[in-house]
Amino acid sequence: MANKKIDGVIEAVRYNSEGLVELVRGYEKRGPVYSDRILFTRDQLLQRLRTGKKFYVGERIPLLASTFKLGNPISLSDSTGFEVIQSEASRIIRDYIPDAPLF
Repeated sequence: MANKKIDGVIEAVRYNSEGLVELVRGYEKRGPVYSDRILFTRDQLLQRLRTGKKFYVGERIPLLASTFKLGNPISLSDSTGFEVIQSEASRIIRDYIPDAPLF
């Protein structure tokens, strides 16, 4: 984890009835450390991804402060004029973060 540029870690996701990300629970990097848990709405996450911030799916390792076990990076793809949040390449035309648990 030390060599990757990471701006945030997504710990869990909540989808709405249309299959779009409604909320994500995660941490945001603030200087050399990470914040406490934060809830990001879909719009807040989209805004951060549009500005080039790098988010990964992951989980905090207990008792090791700002140390995370990282999974796939979160990416933003534009499919037919609609922005889609995904953690792996997929042909699905909706938000898809399968490696983050639901909350």
